[in-house]
Amino acid sequence: QVQLVESGGGLVQAGGSLRLSCAASGRSVTSYAIGWFRQAPGKDREFVTAINWQGDNSYTVSSVKGRFTISRDNAKNTVYLQMNSLVPEDTAVYYCAASTYYLAARGVEYDYWGQGTQVTVSS
Repeated sequence: QVQLVESGGGLVQAGGSLRLSCAASGRSVTSYAIGWFRQAPGKDREFVTAINWQGDNSYTVSSVKGRFTISRDNAKNTVYLQMNSLVPEDTAVYYCAASTYYLAARGVEYDYWGQGTQVTVSS
């Protein structure tokens, strides 16, 4: 069993930055790949980025590539999502999730989910 808790969301103006954290606990948590997803109001959940368990490989969707960076600190059992140059379209609830796949981009490939943290970008 793995527990995930997101934090760091909030309200920011367009062009600003936020850093989200995903604190993980549980058995063998460092052996899981971690992904970030987001869900905007009235839209389906979408994959944003993921990092493998070693922290040396990641995959990021093109819509946020160059603005969002995922990283992990296995000593702290925490994964970070640094979000820069935010735009109103980034407004969503952001979720982190854990997967036994090396790098997964589909929600069905994730076994554990956090409760989410709200990110709101004002224009």
